[in-house]
Amino acid sequence: MNRVSTLFLRIAVILIGIPILALCIFAVPKIANYTAELFPNMAYIQYLVCIFLYAAAIPFYFALYQAFKLLNYIDKNEAFSNMAVKALKNITYCAVTISVLFAAGVPAFYFVAETDDASGIIVIGFVIIFASMVIAVFAAVLQKLLKEAIDIKSENDLTV
Repeated sequence: MNRVSTLFLRIAVILIGIPILALCIFAVPKIANYTAELFPNMAYIQYLVCIFLYAAAIPFYFALYQAFKLLNYIDKNEAFSNMAVKALKNITYCAVTISVLFAAGVPAFYFVAETDDASGIIVIGFVIIFASMVIAVFAAVLQKLLKEAIDIKSENDLTV
């Protein structure tokens, strides 16, 4: 693959990570404070919101790191290697982890949306769950195809 296209993909990976980093730095504390104001009897919920959102950011950035490694393998002409399959497997696990975290948080989304009368919060939660599952399925399919291609390649190398 051309280095220009992988450079474009590297820039895209970085540009995906920057807004989430900005959200983690600026928006998460404000969201946590807002939930504490919304539920003054349960001020500790502020810490739970922070922990939940930062816990979801960890697998997100690990998946971005794995995508970066995958692009390095492509640049080194090692796209058809077991390391690339492992990177895709890790991306799948990260996407499933994010989906599970947000699926576990749906009751909290519902509780906040019911109190604040903002149903958009629930929609945002379901969009994140759906997008993460799509990424997980896509990465799992790519992983399986890449593993089959590696097996066929090694079989052909043995016959020659």
